[in-house]
Amino acid sequence: MTNSISDLLREASQALRDAGVPEARREAGSLLSHVIGKDRTFLISHAEDIVARDDLARFREAVTRRASGEPLQYITGVQDFYGREFRVTTDVLIPRPETELLVEAALEVIAHKPAPLICDVGTGSGCIAITLVCERTDARAVAVDVSAPALAVAEDNSRRHGVSDRMRFTISDCFESVDRTAFDLVVSNPPYVAAAALSGLQREVRDHEPLVALSSGVDGLDVIRRLLRDAPAFLKTDGYLIMEIGFDQGEKVQRLINENLWRLDEIRPDLQGIPRIVLVQKRG
Repeated sequence: MTNSISDLLREASQALRDAGVPEARREAGSLLSHVIGKDRTFLISHAEDIVARDDLARFREAVTRRASGEPLQYITGVQDFYGREFRVTTDVLIPRPETELLVEAALEVIAHKPAPLICDVGTGSGCIAITLVCERTDARAVAVDVSAPALAVAEDNSRRHGVSDRMRFTISDCFESVDRTAFDLVVSNPPYVAAAALSGLQREVRDHEPLVALSSGVDGLDVIRRLLRDAPAFLKTDGYLIMEIGFDQGEKVQRLINENLWRLDEIRPDLQGIPRIVLVQKRG
């Protein structure tokens, strides 16, 4: 066996398959593309090219890391979200496709609001807030997170996407350190995994993603409770709170909504039909 692209992909695919990694061939290709700085088309059209020795060592190290359960995104350092590339580290949750549904809902809510002001609670990589201000060039956002390292990643992403001048980053446990401001919209992908469910998560999630961004209390609803309780004080009349919830939390969250404070607009399903995105509007 040579150190050609095709041979290395075959070798890596088998190693990842043996380690129980889903879509092993695709993951092997993603790792090799990252290491040699070429896209998938290049891998196919240059299958017999020999990989340089330094790249070979880096590729095999990356395959070993992926086989051990480390997520691909932490190895490559990037994840696509809503058509843009975001830097990710082990300090932040990896952006998920279902969270793009939250962004779509948020864009609908602020569609007719001039110069909307947005607060993103638990911003992590900043993917939600940054996407919103990228999509709405007149929008501004305050992005908060309890983790300083996470905020550093978010700030870096805001500079990469050229929106840092319309964003402010604040270390805060929910709203504790946020200035009392009348936001048009509060968005959040909060930690919502119940403590008892953590052991059943995929090893990539359970063993590598930050616990503070995954789980909140025994039932996973502690931060959601705080958002529902505290967000009205930071919203304009008729402002919205939009948040992502867990696969089995639709009815539970609905029962938490104080109808004196909120009007439940809807709970939108994800692509699997699971209740996922909660939209509530502050009552006047």
